[in-house]
Amino acid sequence: MAETEIGSPDPAATLPASQPRDVAAPPVAPAAEPERRAGIWRRWGGWLVIAVPAATSLVAGGYEIGGPSLWRDEAYTKDAIARPFGEIFPLLGHQDAVHGAYYLLMHVIATVTGTSATALRLPSLAAMVIATGFTAAAGRRAAALARPPDRANQADRAGRGLDVPALTGLLSGLLFATAPYMAYYAQMARSYAIETMFAVIATYLLLRAWPDGRWRWWLAYGAAVALTGLFNIFGLLILAAHGVTLLLSGASDQAGASDQAGARAGAGRRAGRIPLRWLAVSSAAVLVLGPLLVLASRQQQQIAWLARPNLNAMQRLLTSLAGSRPLIVPFALLALAGLITAWRADGWRPLNPAAIALPWLVVPPFVLIAASFVKPVYYVRYIEFCLPALAILAGAGLTGLIRLAAVTPLSGLRLGRLRLGWLPAALVVALLAVLLAGPQQAMRQTAARPDNLRLASAIVAAHEQPGDVVFYIPATMRVLGTGYPAPFARLRDIARKQSAIASATLTGTEVTNPAVLKSRFTDVRRVWVVTGASNYKFPVPSTAADREKMALLAGAGLHILHRWQAGEVMLTLYGN
Repeated sequence: MAETEIGSPDPAATLPASQPRDVAAPPVAPAAEPERRAGIWRRWGGWLVIAVPAATSLVAGGYEIGGPSLWRDEAYTKDAIARPFGEIFPLLGHQDAVHGAYYLLMHVIATVTGTSATALRLPSLAAMVIATGFTAAAGRRAAALARPPDRANQADRAGRGLDVPALTGLLSGLLFATAPYMAYYAQMARSYAIETMFAVIATYLLLRAWPDGRWRWWLAYGAAVALTGLFNIFGLLILAAHGVTLLLSGASDQAGASDQAGARAGAGRRAGRIPLRWLAVSSAAVLVLGPLLVLASRQQQQIAWLARPNLNAMQRLLTSLAGSRPLIVPFALLALAGLITAWRADGWRPLNPAAIALPWLVVPPFVLIAASFVKPVYYVRYIEFCLPALAILAGAGLTGLIRLAAVTPLSGLRLGRLRLGWLPAALVVALLAVLLAGPQQAMRQTAARPDNLRLASAIVAAHEQPGDVVFYIPATMRVLGTGYPAPFARLRDIARKQSAIASATLTGTEVTNPAVLKSRFTDVRRVWVVTGASNYKFPVPSTAADREKMALLAGAGLHILHRWQAGEVMLTLYGN
């Protein structure tokens, strides 16, 4: 055998005679393959970190989106956006100014898509898909900013090549995409999903603006904050959360930024530990929304039904954030792991995932709950925009668990092709999947909403007769007939004074003079009384008009023929 050098056989001599000898490729260097794979990851991995959670949220939020019935708040949306464009503005001057931007946007969209349950909810689904992508992007960027290059290199070597920022972003996005209440609000024709989207975008832009320091990022951040408040004024509490995050920072904290020149610019001029540019754009966002805030303060009767938070409200808050009661402990442990990871591994740098997510998760609920002991303003839907914060914090905790497992003695052991170091993280993921399955399915049921307006409409359609009269007690319950209005429109609404459009209100107005109402109560044989209360009890009439309604029923000798319950909607048919 010919040899090119001692002990090294000629590669060509080992080829069959029929195979050309001058086309053999040189062997790939051992170090080339990891580098090639790293290049592929750099090219496509950044997009996959965002695209995979976004696609997951599209499936999770879109599955059976039209299945649950519309409920009363969605009926308000349907009724408001069905008005001529110019008639929406007088409504906002009287009621629901806080949802004005949403109504105007939905009016435009509904002219194309229609007003079916699916069509009304599609904008919320789209907003949640975008919010999921930005949740992943924010988690990844916060993890990258938290770790200086030298520490990142050491950690990656210790973690056997783990891309910690990418993994944090991916897990944060997936945890948000599979959160039961993400699907719940993605399938709700209200403004909460859009508010959440802008809150996440604002958080991501803060992570760009603070280390970079250039005005373009700060201006974009201010615009995102303003849009968050425009779609729900309570969304402005994201500023309080971001302010707490920035208070944790100092000039030396910017050493972890990837661009040192940008980091120096980001520090800029400051008032204490707060960048002046943040103060400027935040103040501008609040000033721009000033007229809306003033108008909303004059419409506080719309939240007069709120009460001071109690222990049940606190439990509901935890359940809503986690997705169900059994999920509270697992997510609390993952959040705690995220805090420990930030404290021990990243030295509690100001822009790590925990320092971004913890104030976002805690400050808005705390402010609203504290304020509610003076004037009730808290309800769990109003802090729904904090849900991505829990996903980022839990994603950081799960990443920390994976990193820890990668350096334990188990990491070198294998069971077949399975590396046992991944076992703890795999068990956590499997447990979450099992615990999420039930709540995910429950969110798609009409029972998850307070009302079943579809069933109420079907009941009226099946039992109404020509000449039937309808009373709504109290008058605001007229909304219960607007979700699926055809059967209710055939009933005689003798208590109505002005329609919703004519009165520029959500439900119209009623006659307040008992004598006038009595004069209209002629040739009446059957009366539908429509109401809806969270205690599932017939309400005690509280106004003179409502008391007159019940007196007319008694005076005519009408008694209850049947009573139906459709969620919180109570339909009582009186006759003789």
